[in-house]
Amino acid sequence: MPTHYYSHPAGLNHVTAPGHPERPDRLRAIEEGLAREQFKPLVRVPAPEADFDTIALCHSNEYIEELRHIAPKQGMIYLDGDTSMSPGTMEAALRATGGAVAAVDAVMKGEATNAFVGTRPPGHHAETSRPMGFCFFDSAAIAARHAQKKYGISRAAVVDFDVHHGNGTQEIFWGDKSMMYASTHQMPLFPGTGATQERGEYDNVVNAPMHAGDGGRKFREAFDLAILPRLEEFAPELVVISAGFDAHWRDPLGSLELKEEDYAWVTRKLMDIAEKSANGRIVSVLEGGYDLDGLRESVVAHVATLMKG
Repeated sequence: MPTHYYSHPAGLNHVTAPGHPERPDRLRAIEEGLAREQFKPLVRVPAPEADFDTIALCHSNEYIEELRHIAPKQGMIYLDGDTSMSPGTMEAALRATGGAVAAVDAVMKGEATNAFVGTRPPGHHAETSRPMGFCFFDSAAIAARHAQKKYGISRAAVVDFDVHHGNGTQEIFWGDKSMMYASTHQMPLFPGTGATQERGEYDNVVNAPMHAGDGGRKFREAFDLAILPRLEEFAPELVVISAGFDAHWRDPLGSLELKEEDYAWVTRKLMDIAEKSANGRIVSVLEGGYDLDGLRESVVAHVATLMKG
């Protein structure tokens, strides 16, 4: 079965302030990388808009309504120092989540073995009732819950290798024993969460914090020792990846010094876990990655690995 790729031009219409790292050019860089000859077999699917009932699997109705209410018709509003909305933000956010949900549908129905959702804005900092860190809706968490609700799977895991800890996914899954959240991330760094002792109510959260400059060897060690054994024990029926590429050595927002081959390695390792318990089912959702060259080449390595089945 082919790998599916979900995106939509509406993602370009989420406008941020000049100089903001989370900018439309990120999607252009990804498109440039995935336009190469090796990616011709990708099945390219326009990301649909998620409906609000699906978003409510992880976010409060009050929060959703408040975002709808304050979304500007013109200009830009700031929800915090990092997170802003323009007239195109709501559609972009709905399609980012809708792409993740559609990708789950494709892999659960057997139309695709795995999928990559190349959309923006990212999502893993968005908590149940709070936007944060460029994020509005936690697409990865919503995708996992959607798989449970629609297809009846009992266990799903979100694995996050963004340089920043996914505080939103952790908060949403904290008391849910049917969900596992696992993360490597740099500490100390925004948002300040993700200590090893943060384990969830049911020991369902695995944090493997790293230090600036640790590089690929320490990253692989963190997965081999802390995350992969726990993931295999949990035996998820779906693996969702919060695929942030801002741990890349070129990225301005982090200092973990990862290279493209590290992303290919971790993708392969997660595919091996998914083969054992999830029939290979993986949905990968773009999170961070702010150096355009680093982002493009990391996505190329990641998606090329996914395509190898």
